[in-house]
Amino acid sequence: MEKILLLLVVALLNGALIYMDTLLKDILPISLYAEKYMTLTTGTNLLESLYDILFGFGVAVMILKFLKKGFEIYVLWTDGDPDEEPLFLLTNFFRAMAVAICFPTIYTWIGQMVEELTNQLLVVIGQSTDYNWQAWVNSISSLGLVTALFGLVFVVCFFILYFQFLMRGLEMFILRVGIPLACAGLLDNDRGVFRAYTQKFMQSMLTVVIQIALAKLGVGLMLQSHVFWGLACMMLAIKTPRFLSDFLITSGGGGGVVNNVYHSVKLVGMARKMTKAG
Repeated sequence: MEKILLLLVVALLNGALIYMDTLLKDILPISLYAEKYMTLTTGTNLLESLYDILFGFGVAVMILKFLKKGFEIYVLWTDGDPDEEPLFLLTNFFRAMAVAICFPTIYTWIGQMVEELTNQLLVVIGQSTDYNWQAWVNSISSLGLVTALFGLVFVVCFFILYFQFLMRGLEMFILRVGIPLACAGLLDNDRGVFRAYTQKFMQSMLTVVIQIALAKLGVGLMLQSHVFWGLACMMLAIKTPRFLSDFLITSGGGGGVVNNVYHSVKLVGMARKMTKAG
């Protein structure tokens, strides 16, 4: 019975080798530039087309928000400080426009930095994409059923992590397309939704770097017969997004502090006006 199970596990591992030789290649570009791997029959650039649509909508939202805030601050006196220079609001508007226009170029620079950082980490780890998986399967099968089962769990984690990279690529794609809408938050003094948006960007990119490093390290350890260490690296790579979310995404409590300071300053200004009037 044990031999039959061992043969079954080895057959599953051999079947997975068809994909495992290629899945580790181009993981970073897939995560950062998913649109290059999602081809449409129309031959159009999906990212540019969607970005142009949302850019026009985002600019319209920024203009409406600019007019709304200006009307509420300097006409209705229901928002902000009416004594504040209108130039400040205008500066925020142009800053939001500049970020929305320049973001594709900025993202290209950031992507190059992330790629360079990842490559340097992989050089230190000493991993490449040329792995002898068949020799690994033969070695695993010779160590018995229990070791073969751990190898099967490793392969399952490997595929789960690969699908996570695909989902991370889609997540980065959505964040890149939606940046013109998030730029409307720059019209607020506390940067509104733009702050959380950039934090999400940081978390996603750092997650990609850590997951790739752990995946390559786990594969290298597994191929060198460090079964438990390799499996631990792969499982930690899968849990990396949850791990980073505990300290990279803030709860937004800082906005309350800013609001408290703002209201305190506003009360002091009102008190001074009442003193002068008296």
